Amino acid sequence: MFDLDERSRRCRTAFASCAAVLAVLPASGCGTERGVATVTPPGSALGAAGAATSAPMPEPGAGISPSPSPPGTETVPMELAPAPASGDMPSSGDVAQAEDAGAPRADAAVPLDDRCDVGRHDPAAPPRALALRGALGAHDPVVIAAGGRYHYFSTGDGIATKTSPDLLSWSQGPEVFPSTPAWFQQRVPAYQPRNIWAPDISFFGGQYHLYYSVSSFGSNRSCIGHATRASLEEGSWVDHEAMFCSNAPGTSEDFNAIDPNVILDESGVPWLAFGSFWSGIKLIRLNESGEREGQELIELASRGGGAIEAPFLVRRCGYYYLFVSFDACCRGADSTYQLRVGRSAALQGPYVDRAGTPLLQGGGTLVLQAGGDWVGPGHNAVLIDGTRAYNIYHAYAADTGAAQLRIAELVWDEEGWPLSGGP
Repeated sequence: MFDLDERSRRCRTAFASCAAVLAVLPASGCGTERGVATVTPPGSALGAAGAATSAPMPEPGAGISPSPSPPGTETVPMELAPAPASGDMPSSGDVAQAEDAGAPRADAAVPLDDRCDVGRHDPAAPPRALALRGALGAHDPVVIAAGGRYHYFSTGDGIATKTSPDLLSWSQGPEVFPSTPAWFQQRVPAYQPRNIWAPDISFFGGQYHLYYSVSSFGSNRSCIGHATRASLEEGSWVDHEAMFCSNAPGTSEDFNAIDPNVILDESGVPWLAFGSFWSGIKLIRLNESGEREGQELIELASRGGGAIEAPFLVRRCGYYYLFVSFDACCRGADSTYQLRVGRSAALQGPYVDRAGTPLLQGGGTLVLQAGGDWVGPGHNAVLIDGTRAYNIYHAYAADTGAAQLRIAELVWDEEGWPLSGGP
């Protein structure tokens, strides 16, 4: 997730900037707090709808910030989506949505809707960034909808959490792990408590699955941990410890087991993408309980050892879309992070960008880059809410370097390529 030898220095720099805004984001908050707003993109198994709260709908144009848009978008006011209603909560990635409020769908084998009506581009109403408020310090955010609320997870001590009734106003929540699990330093001896990187949240097999990264700066001796719970509204997380590791004793591997993201394929089978630097982004298959199945390791994207990380997969209208982050995070106002995307008709690839360049050869179509008051946008997640889609990511304030949560409208153009508001 981080740039090898510079990781410690960069995170100290980023922390100095972030600390003024979010006390709970530690120096290692340069890790990945994955994809805020988890949606239900085609192919993923996500959040169950709970009993909805009836939050007031913003006035047309409310909650939309005038931040500049990336190439292909305009800054035209558009109406914000209403707060989620019962049975209409968005899901994260491509995890199966619940069919009834409070009753998650357990049959992950049921194919998901291909979502051709989601995020249609209207040139008269281009995508815009939302105007957020509350606890906005963020790194590597991810969000899922459940119980009438949006639940956020991200990099932070013990894994940071937040909740929102409407995607606009965010309140800080408790840590996932109040104390550090003993296995962290047993499996990753260089791990320094208590920062945990880049979580991913999904729903399949009748329960919520939280995957997270245990690592240390400049090393690819890492593990992806796995925790589950039946409800996000009650109960607590059950930690299943390491699900998958890289460079365990006796092995020598050229990938890094961090930055996890779950997606369900057309048949409802869960898969997990991961990777940072080294040989790039990989994909492994999971079973219904969320553990690894088989030994297949599929290559999805690479920059030949260069800066690529934070995969997020979404299925829409016949394609799987692989979002990745290029270049340097965690340098505050000097961060050069940018968001790229490729697509494939098959989950296993090959993924190519708009120009036809394979992502395994360094390709990737630009989605977001620095602009206006923000630099280094990246490590995103996608939230699908009805026929609307949202891009959830972090970016750094150009004046202070503080890492903050950003959420923007996400649409697909006439050729099926995503356009995001922002940065």
